[in-house]
Amino acid sequence: MVDVKIFNVVLMGFAFMFIFTAFQTCSEIEQRVLKSAEFDAKQHNTTFTASGYDSLAIIYTVFAASNWLGPSVVSVIGPRYSMFIGAIPYCLFIASLIQPLASTLYIASALVGLGAGILWTAQGNFLTINSDPDTIARNSGIFWALLQFSLLFGNLYVFLQLQGVSIITDEYRYIIYSVLTVVCVIGTFALLILRKPKVTEEEELALNVGSKNASEEGPLQAFKRSIYLLTTKEMLFLSAVFAYTGLELTFFSGVYPTCIGNTRLIHNPDKYIGLAGIFVGIGEIIGGAFFGIFGKKTIRYGRDPVILLGFVSHLAAFFLIFMNIPNIAPIAISEDHGYIIQPSTTLAVACSFLLGLGDSSFNTQIYSILGFMYTEDSAPAFALFKFVQSLFAAIAFFYSGHVMLQWQLLVLIIMLILGTLSFFTVEWSTSKMARQGYISI
Repeated sequence: MVDVKIFNVVLMGFAFMFIFTAFQTCSEIEQRVLKSAEFDAKQHNTTFTASGYDSLAIIYTVFAASNWLGPSVVSVIGPRYSMFIGAIPYCLFIASLIQPLASTLYIASALVGLGAGILWTAQGNFLTINSDPDTIARNSGIFWALLQFSLLFGNLYVFLQLQGVSIITDEYRYIIYSVLTVVCVIGTFALLILRKPKVTEEEELALNVGSKNASEEGPLQAFKRSIYLLTTKEMLFLSAVFAYTGLELTFFSGVYPTCIGNTRLIHNPDKYIGLAGIFVGIGEIIGGAFFGIFGKKTIRYGRDPVILLGFVSHLAAFFLIFMNIPNIAPIAISEDHGYIIQPSTTLAVACSFLLGLGDSSFNTQIYSILGFMYTEDSAPAFALFKFVQSLFAAIAFFYSGHVMLQWQLLVLIIMLILGTLSFFTVEWSTSKMARQGYISI
């Protein structure tokens, strides 16, 4: 018989894969769809003004704020129903683009930000409930690998179906977003199939599972716990790596594709935006799968070797991007060389893979250490992670279109070093506590 806990982890991964395959694909072509709608409006002597970039800014800003609400919602209705409620706005957002209007788009964007805070807080709590100190690394890797298939599928669709398509017609838009809405709805309702994990008396006594379930404390207490955790030494150290993941998320998902598209010495650069996204996804999936398969060895030898892999991957990627891509590329179209070499398509795609591999290294180990350290406070802990991550992603989004590439890379490298050292500090402290018989803070 299949273990309920591993069933829940795998099913949750597949549900998120469906939801974010739809959302990633939607986001990938959103700006192109809105530009097409604006062009069509001009053809009919009407006006239409809406920006995909403004939509993204609204999502991240509301997402950062809503993470403070997440633990309270989870404490009232539990993680399963919280994930379901948090996923519904994603369906509404995608559906709003079937017939785009600026007002409905921005309202739906705010709702996605609100839902995301609840969804990801509940996801972290549910992952922790279905894990123990020996399986948290494995389960984090499994979930992350399944989730990142969404990045692969979304970019593969864009790469194969939208090559050379500059104007997306109404008929094409109806079909695309209707299908994506259905895919998102399937993933949302799959969350209702998740089961309540069975816990033995021994497990409850050893891990104090009853107290780690956020649904057993009130919403005000959950909010107070979030405030308290933010002031602890361990969480302050971890906030540095949380912040870094937000900055690099904006870079690999928004800035770097723009840089490739604006580098005109790359042959047919628009085509390689989708290909670069595919290789980010491949790096994410390989990293998540590898860390999932060898999760027990991660616990035995520590999480710091995986973080070191992420550090080296990202440092190499940033150095090669600096050499390969013109400094003006985040801001405007350029026919310049990189710092030393003429832009290379192969190198640009290879850097995408390194960005994905490094991102999976950091995120899987963050999930692992939070689930390990905060078994009794998993909802507030994951809410704080997503709060800091989304806040810095929003900050990076606002400056990324105005700052030269070299300075963006410098900020990333500084935060990469600070985040890595901060994680090491907490990991070494946690390992020492585990050896002394403590498993959570």
